Amino acid sequence: MSLPKPLHDLFGYIEKNKRKFIENLKEAVSIPSVSGVVEHRPDVVTMVKWAENQLRGLGATVQLCDVGVQTMMDGQKIPLPPVLLGELGKDPAKPTLCLYGHLDVQPAAKEDGWNTDPFRLVEKDGRLYGRGSSDDKGPVLGWLHAIEAYQATNQDIPVNIKFVFEGMEESGSLGLEDLLMEKKDTFLKGVDYLCISDNYWLGTEKPCITYGLRGMSFFAVEVECAKKDLHSGLYGGTLTEAMSDLIYILNTLVDVNGKILITGIYKDVAPVTDAEKETYKHIDFESKDFQEEIGCNQLLHNAEKAAILMSRWRHPSLSIHGIEGAYSEPGAKSVIPKKVIGKFSLRLVPNQDLKKVEACVIDYLNKKWEERKSANNFKVTHMHGGNPWMSDPNHPHYEAAKKAIKHAYNVEPDLTREGGSIPITLTLQDITGKSVLLLPMGACDDGAHSQNEKIDIRNYIEGTKMMAAYLFEVGKLGKSD
Repeated sequence: MSLPKPLHDLFGYIEKNKRKFIENLKEAVSIPSVSGVVEHRPDVVTMVKWAENQLRGLGATVQLCDVGVQTMMDGQKIPLPPVLLGELGKDPAKPTLCLYGHLDVQPAAKEDGWNTDPFRLVEKDGRLYGRGSSDDKGPVLGWLHAIEAYQATNQDIPVNIKFVFEGMEESGSLGLEDLLMEKKDTFLKGVDYLCISDNYWLGTEKPCITYGLRGMSFFAVEVECAKKDLHSGLYGGTLTEAMSDLIYILNTLVDVNGKILITGIYKDVAPVTDAEKETYKHIDFESKDFQEEIGCNQLLHNAEKAAILMSRWRHPSLSIHGIEGAYSEPGAKSVIPKKVIGKFSLRLVPNQDLKKVEACVIDYLNKKWEERKSANNFKVTHMHGGNPWMSDPNHPHYEAAKKAIKHAYNVEPDLTREGGSIPITLTLQDITGKSVLLLPMGACDDGAHSQNEKIDIRNYIEGTKMMAAYLFEVGKLGKSD
């Protein structure tokens, strides 16, 4: 397929500057902007300011917005990282596109099982390994490099662009929703389209566009049995241990087949329609490849394609993430922990409401605690969450994204939903009333949130071309109604 002349020049510039763009990603990855660890909050601020300088270098006007403080579970109050807002172009004849991305990352350490230092970008076999390479620093840089390509080839950027870059997405986007509500009639006024690149292809070869996300509801269950840690030889058998209580509670949440046991949790789930069932038949997905990628012994649902995809996208799920306060280092330590905190989350789907799910979970766990008849102290805390999101995949905005993908990859993309959660997606859609889509850069095997996170050089560079083509195609749409 022959490229339009503007895209030919843009793609050529991006290809020529591949090494430069990899070096830029190396610099970004080196900043350990882990929002979930208090000690790394200054690094998150450093990362936000780094991105601020990048936007200024492109000629954007920027502002760092204070979004308040966070109260931790121990009562400590710490400032939240500022949100970076930017604007590039104010031509009233052009449509205005809002781009969202996040600059924080999940925790990572060599001793967690990484083959390399997670905060040093390592290139190997066509892949770039490092925390944030795919989630979400690589995609954020893709947008900046696409804009650079327009400027370097002396082309007028076909859209006005507004940037929303935050540093708390991995910790619930605290403070962002209130800020955007406050900016509804100022910064966000006049936005025609919105795009987020913070998700992944369904496989490793075929690009996709995402029109739906599951929501999320994150909980902590705390059990306290004593005022200090105890020697198991001296005190074992004299009290009900907090860990025993917690394991009992966690074991009431989900069965071996993945069914959530919380009473009423499935009540509001949208029913599957025949038309929806039909769409799964045409999506490029192999259960066998999926099983090999995650390395499990067996998939649920008899590994049936549609059932697996629906379990990932449109059915709720529950995952237990860890226990705080328990001994987890190598070797043996015969201690009875004084207090343990179990952490779990639910992924929510259309028609489920965050507040109703929260009430349902807390009521269920309190009843289970009563059944346990333990004398220990018990508390359930809802930490953060967000509702599910759906958009119209037949909107002209999606057609523009399809054309952009064809320009970059010469294939027709799949239209998919996503099992992950980006709560701010629904917020942006509700505030602006405009079309939102997710345009992923990375592949399904990138290992976001896991050890050895990576992005393939192909995805990083061709994805940047796709972003440049997307700006081109959205510019042709004109302003929205």
